[in-house]
Amino acid sequence: MTFSPRKLLDTIVKAAENKKAYDAIILDISRLSIIADYFVIFSGRSVTHVQAIAEEIIEEVARSHGLVPRQEGLRGGQWVLLDYGDVVVHVFREQERQFYNLERLWGNARVQTVDKRASLSYN
Repeated sequence: MTFSPRKLLDTIVKAAENKKAYDAIILDISRLSIIADYFVIFSGRSVTHVQAIAEEIIEEVARSHGLVPRQEGLRGGQWVLLDYGDVVVHVFREQERQFYNLERLWGNARVQTVDKRASLSYN
């Protein structure tokens, strides 16, 4: 099944927002790294919340795009990483997101914010 990264991003954002993820941000790192084109970062309020957000993303992307991510951290629920190749999703518990501060680490990345209607906009 073919897909565009843009459609995958839309699916990921909508799935996360279905589970009330917050502080969503998309970093376009395509010009900075060969790791991926996009990092998508969300916050959750607790271990259970982080796990629920990640599980919703996994299920919705599998249903919509037929993709299964490489994943880390789901059991622990503090920082879940879902690797879809060109798009890498990070779901953090609030404390871990502040500690690791990926936004600062990738400070030269082009930033896309996510509005409340689950649509993407470039800054």
